[in-house]
Amino acid sequence: MLKDKKVVILGDRDGVPGPAIEECVKTAGADVVFSTTECFV
Repeated sequence: MLKDKKVVILGDRDGVPGPAIEECVKTAGADVVFSTTECFV
């Protein structure tokens, strides 16, 4: 489903961090363009 798609990842510091999401989408075949972990208050 994500094969050869470009994705932008916004992770949450108190939830799922960006690098964890990045590893998941990479194994699904996506190309990660930008990944970050932010603190949403």
